[in-house]
Amino acid sequence: MKTLIVIPARIGSTRFPAKPLHEIAGHSLVSRVADVAARVASAHTDTQFVIATDDAKIMDHAREIGAPAVMTDPDLPSGTDRALAAAKAQDSAPDFILNLQGDAPFTPPAYLDALIDAAGESPADVVTPVVQLDWAALDTIRDQKTREPFSGTSCIRRADGMAMWFSKQIIPAIRKEEKLRTESALSPVWRHIGLYGFRMAALERFAGLPVGHYEALEGLEQLRFLENSMSILTVAVEPGANAMWGIDTPEDAAFAEKLIAEQGDPMEAPR
Repeated sequence: MKTLIVIPARIGSTRFPAKPLHEIAGHSLVSRVADVAARVASAHTDTQFVIATDDAKIMDHAREIGAPAVMTDPDLPSGTDRALAAAKAQDSAPDFILNLQGDAPFTPPAYLDALIDAAGESPADVVTPVVQLDWAALDTIRDQKTREPFSGTSCIRRADGMAMWFSKQIIPAIRKEEKLRTESALSPVWRHIGLYGFRMAALERFAGLPVGHYEALEGLEQLRFLENSMSILTVAVEPGANAMWGIDTPEDAAFAEKLIAEQGDPMEAPR
């Protein structure tokens, strides 16, 4: 299975201009994400990675750090569309495309490994990771949503892992929660991790479909697949050692530096 890991890296950001080039503990954000992709690519046969950008400065920076990059249309509406453009720009089309968010430097390489392995065994159109929340994590997310109602995404999945729905609401609602808390350390809520792997044909179909009704309401691209009867396999993964997911603001970048100082630098870990 020919696999391509795509790192969408846009220069424009209202909250954080030139975010991909911002240095965190001595390394640019995009170079940190590229390091994750390079580690995964080196561990799998027929797997490559590429930075998909819309800006010459990021292209130049990619050359400086020795990372492959491709220029894509700045008017593309989403990272998913940018991933497709990058896949089409390759000399030979990949079978499977992993869209690794360009602002997620703490993504565990094991998450990408799990998606590549799952795609080799399942015919699903899309694969994506989920984490089952323990009760303390669920309480934390509930508190966070009182301030940021559209933070975090939860998932309803079948016993075989196939996704039934995703929502910015915490789903499912839980009856008799006090009893359930005494029976298991884990809640019935699965948190979705924003990392996707696509079959090439599924990605091409996605790009040609209009924005879905529920996709627009929730602000979740993955609902376009479900609204059009395409299949999404969710892969259960363990919570990462670092709870921070994305870098959205300069304050997030400062906090990331603090975490690196306390917990060590992932880029310095042995390959």
